[in-house]
Order: sequence, then C-alpha cells, then structure tokens
Amino acid sequence: MLRLGLLGCGRIGQVHALSLNHIEGAGVSAVADAFAEPANALAASTGAQVMEPEALIASDTVDAVVIGSPTDTHYDLIHAAAAAGKAIFCEKPVDMSADRIRECIRVVDSAGVPFMAAFNRRFDPNFAHLQGCIMDGQIGDVEMVTILSRDPSPPPISYIKSSGGIFRDMMIHDFDMARFLLNEDPVTVHAVGSVLIDPEIGEAGDVDTAAVTLTTASGKICQISNSRRAAYGYDQRIEVHGARGMLRAENVLETTVEVATEAGFKRSPTMHFFLERYEAAYRAEMAHFVAAVRDGAPVSPSIEDGLQAQLLADAASESLATGLPVALG
Repeated sequence: MLRLGLLGCGRIGQVHALSLNHIEGAGVSAVADAFAEPANALAASTGAQVMEPEALIASDTVDAVVIGSPTDTHYDLIHAAAAAGKAIFCEKPVDMSADRIRECIRVVDSAGVPFMAAFNRRFDPNFAHLQGCIMDGQIGDVEMVTILSRDPSPPPISYIKSSGGIFRDMMIHDFDMARFLLNEDPVTVHAVGSVLIDPEIGEAGDVDTAAVTLTTASGKICQISNSRRAAYGYDQRIEVHGARGMLRAENVLETTVEVATEAGFKRSPTMHFFLERYEAAYRAEMAHFVAAVRDGAPVSPSIEDGLQAQLLADAASESLATGLPVALG
C-alpha cells in the first residue's frame, strides 16, 4: 500500500483524494491544510490523520506527498519533501519563478526522489488517444496544432490578482499540451491579449482574452486561444494537422443524445467545468503516479516539464508587454 499525504485540502486536494479512493494499492494516510475545517472534513472522508505540514512530510506513515496548496507554498514544501526522501506529486505551476523551479530541480535531483508535475490534460482519454495517433504516424509529420481553451466564466478578481496572469494560470496547461503534441520544444513565442470581458481584470494587470503562436526550430506551428468567458460552456478542443491528414478532439458533452425536430438539430451542452470535464484525467494521472512510485518507474510529466511550461508562460507575458515575438534559448 502506497501511503500518501495531501498538502492542501481545498478543491484540488479533494479531487485527488477522490481519485485515490478508486486506486487499488494506494490510500490517503495524512492531510494538512492552513485551515482546520477542510482538513478535518477530508480526514473524516478518507480516514486520514490531520497533521501539520512539517509533521506530515517527516512522518513514517507517509510514503509520498501530493502538493495541492497555493503556489507560493510549493517551493518550501518541495524542498522539505525532497530532504525527507518522499516522492512528490505537485500541482501546476511548480512555482511562479523559473529560477526557483530550477532550484527545486536541483534539490529533487540531488535527493533522487520521483517528482511528477500535475499536467492532468495529458491523461485525458481523448487527448491521450490523439497523441498516440500522432506517435503512431497516422497523419504523418505534424505541421500545425490548434488548441482552444475557454472557461465558462471568469474567476473572482481576488483570484486574478494572485494567479500570475492568464498565461501562468490558465494557458500553462495549453503550453504543456503543445509540447506534448508537437514533440518538439518551441523556439519563438508571440502573444496578443485584450480585456474584452471585465475591465477589473485589466485593472488587476491581466488580460481575459489571449492568443499565442508558438514556432519550433523545424517550423511546426501551434496556435493557442484562451478566453475567460464562453457563453456556451467549457470549451476544450484540439486539432492537429499533419502531412497525411488531420486529428481532432471535440468537446465532451453532458450526454451524446441529439434531438432533431423541424426547428433543427440540438445537442447537449458541454461538461460544466474542469472538475467534471477532466475527472477521468485526474484519476488517470494519479494512477500513473502511484504505479510509477510503487514500481520504481519514471514519472511523466516531470519537474523539467513544469519548468518548460513556465518558460513559455514567461515568454508569452514578455511578448504581450512588448508586442514582439520572444526567442527562447
């Protein structure tokens, strides 16, 4: 039995606890949170013990830690977990600073502990199957990737102010997906953005509508479109164009039922938001982490993948500020 300690008992911590309930050979042994109420509630639902973060990381009853606390706590928790020799599963972003992520990489590598960056969308059944088709050569060499990601409504302004901006908070998932599908790192980033939804988002120093073009050394192009609002629901689509054809992953709807009347054709709405849409992905990524730690196998995405996504987010922010493409080293 792999015993996991959850650091952070908010929404994402609850998601991971639910996933672990469905994974044979794994369980939650301890939880920690800055607030007593969510920690006690999650402990009651999992049978885990409530601990302080330092005690949880040092505990002999914890084999691996899941870091789902606010981003500004990740750095210290990663260092502590690595020093304790614990395997680490960490939510994105690893840190808001690429240099601090590099420091985390050094301590993780020095400790020799497994580290998984939680880019759950790689484990979505549809996206994973699409990537498998690319790797099998079904459409030949990839030439262009298009990623559409639009939330049903903006988050609270208080969240916007601490999120690091749309590129580091929202589009970072798409940057990782771009690397996953291109199978090649981008070398240039060109971003544009506007405030079209809520002026308060602009006053907080962010944009709510953004598009980014990534280009690789071989000339592959990826276009990413993000919006904080979509009147029709949670929009998550991917298209990959290749030398011999095209792959497409459409939105996941609440049902597959389509109604046809004299008024036309009507389909069900999209899944409401990320918790429902990516439930299977959350479960699959945690199952991968548990199996890899238990079997001594490599984990993916790695902390290096976390760094590369952050570097793309940083470059997009710079490009938006200057209006110019940014070259990556």
